[in-house]
Formats: sequence, C-alpha cells, structure tokens
Amino acid sequence: MIFGIGPGEFIGLALIAIIFVGPERLPKFSSDAAKFLKKVKNLANTATAELRENLGPGFEDLQPSDLNPKTFIKKQLAGALDEDKPKTSAQPKIDPDLL
Repeated sequence: MIFGIGPGEFIGLALIAIIFVGPERLPKFSSDAAKFLKKVKNLANTATAELRENLGPGFEDLQPSDLNPKTFIKKQLAGALDEDKPKTSAQPKIDPDLL
C-alpha cells in the first residue's frame, strides 16, 4: 500500500485517468505528475534540513512528525526529566534471612 491506497484503488484511479486524460496523453501526464511529486519531496526535504539547521544543536534528530506541539513538548520534557535522574541507582539491600 502506497499512501494508504490499495491495489483496487490504484486500478480505479488508472481507469479514471485513461477516461479523463486519454490514452495518447497519459504517458506525458504521468511523467509530469512524477516530476511534480519529486519537486514536492525535494522541497519538503530542504525545508526540514533548513529547520534542523536553524534550530541549532540538540535538534539533529528532529522529525517532521515531532513538530506536532504535543509530541514536541513531550519529547523535550522527557529529555529534561532524563537528565535529572542519577546515572547510577543504588540496589536495595536484601536481608539474607528473608531468602
């Protein structure tokens, strides 16, 4: 499944494209659509890279899905809380008589 579209839906879209665009113009139309999608993908990748660069250190692993305000705040709070925890935790001593 690509973009949540199943094989039956792809066949339906292909039939609609053949009807509306016509079989003689379909190859040109599909190549133009592929070029457009490639440009959109490059634009999104460039925007994400610029955002990572402008945010500075600490945001190298930023994903576009992290820009959801709830996700962003949870991630930042989790990172801050992890820094406050001690690195080594003492193991509780067990009384040998209880074993």
